[in-house]
Amino acid sequence: MSTYDVGVVLDQALALQRAAEAGTTRPMLRGVMFGLLCERDDSDDAMLVRRAAAELGAHVAYVHADLSESSTPGEVQDTARMLGRLYDAVESQGVPPRLIRQIAADADVPVFDGIASSRHPSARLVARLGGDTAPHDNRRFVLQAVLLHSIA
Repeated sequence: MSTYDVGVVLDQALALQRAAEAGTTRPMLRGVMFGLLCERDDSDDAMLVRRAAAELGAHVAYVHADLSESSTPGEVQDTARMLGRLYDAVESQGVPPRLIRQIAADADVPVFDGIASSRHPSARLVARLGGDTAPHDNRRFVLQAVLLHSIA
């Protein structure tokens, strides 16, 4: 993320935090179809992304990740094009980085790589939100801000 992006995401996350505290959250991603490409949809990261997107009004669909390092370039390209037709954005969890890059190149929609992971750069922004909000809630607000910045 660039310095500009960090500022935008932090501002959006703070606005989402304040809206949640005031009970005035809005479904800003209503009508958005969000694909969750992963092995297990019950992992903590998958559930966090699902909740963050759904609270913003997005429809989240689990897509089992059948691609592997042995997948042919054609299989990856066909899968990416299908994902791009079905979804407005895709989150990939547990998919090899090389495959994610190929999917992102051919999907024509934003493709995220583990945005709910504690290793993702956006996780470092949580501490900068402050306030009395629980860290896991602040993480959700940061995720929502990333989604809004990238999709809306």
